[in-house]
Amino acid sequence: MQTVKFPKGVTIGVIMCGVIMSLVAYAAFGPSNSVENGAAPSPSPVAEDIDLLDRVTRFTGQFGVTGGYRAPTQTETAIVGDGVSALLDGNVDRARRRLAEVDHRVDTFTDTAGGRRFAEVSDAVGRSGSAHRGWGRVYVDLGAPPRWSVQVPHPVADQGTERLGVRVLRGAPGGVMVIAGAHRTAGSAAGSGAAGAEGAGDETDAGGEGNPADMAHRTDSVFHAVVTELTRRGLPGVQLHGFADDSVPGSDSVVSTGAGRRAVDDAERLAEKLDGQGLAVCRAWSAPCRLSGRTNEQGRLAAEHGTRFLHVELSRTLRSGSRRLDETARALTHITARWSRDTP
Repeated sequence: MQTVKFPKGVTIGVIMCGVIMSLVAYAAFGPSNSVENGAAPSPSPVAEDIDLLDRVTRFTGQFGVTGGYRAPTQTETAIVGDGVSALLDGNVDRARRRLAEVDHRVDTFTDTAGGRRFAEVSDAVGRSGSAHRGWGRVYVDLGAPPRWSVQVPHPVADQGTERLGVRVLRGAPGGVMVIAGAHRTAGSAAGSGAAGAEGAGDETDAGGEGNPADMAHRTDSVFHAVVTELTRRGLPGVQLHGFADDSVPGSDSVVSTGAGRRAVDDAERLAEKLDGQGLAVCRAWSAPCRLSGRTNEQGRLAAEHGTRFLHVELSRTLRSGSRRLDETARALTHITARWSRDTP
């Protein structure tokens, strides 16, 4: 065996020190993390098989009534909208590249509850130890062309709407779920004041400029940018809201078509299904109803585009417990299943 001779004064310790320093430098500046190459450290992948309901409720369970929201810039909303557009076109790789520009990631997984495959768009900044911007998530059914959406603008604040949204998404092919990433009062100075508690519902509290994280009353949000792309494509949508049981006396639900009337037939079908469950439904397109959602920004957008939109308010009782949620989801699925067979 040939003996390796080191120069005079060079010891094994010196050699090993040099090797370690070289490895550290390569890890910090080598090709895999090079700024010039535009690459970023790869986050841990999502498990191949997960329970979508568990994943969403863990996400929303982190919300607080104050903090955790930063309004995006116009450039940021445009990039997210463009990335989601690529995903809806089936181009997952392009979506990943585009969304990475605003530190978002796209993961794909199989939902253990029904075996359907989904893509998840999430804010990578929300990883443990990082600042949380509260821009929400998007879930896209990868097993069918996008045909409809379920929108959850007030998760946690409207208790149970996030769990109902998952049930609706699972109910029919071709669904897209858009869910807000913060409590509706997270960006407001009022915090846990009157608007923070579930009460009279969506229409009567201090939305708009007073609550930057109130997605139903904002157009300068990632939530609205994604819904805009869905609406531009002609996809009908149902938006879920909640009210306290005593806020709308005599009604268990308020079904509305928002600012437009394009979805009156769908609204009547939904109301009939809820009637069949023994529920009292206020039909906002034919009767005066509180919480009719006519100031809802996504509803206004749908009216401008002539796209079908349903604004559904549900009592606390209808959103309490798995049995009630399942029954309500079945009524909503009666509508989304029809939408899934339509061609936008």
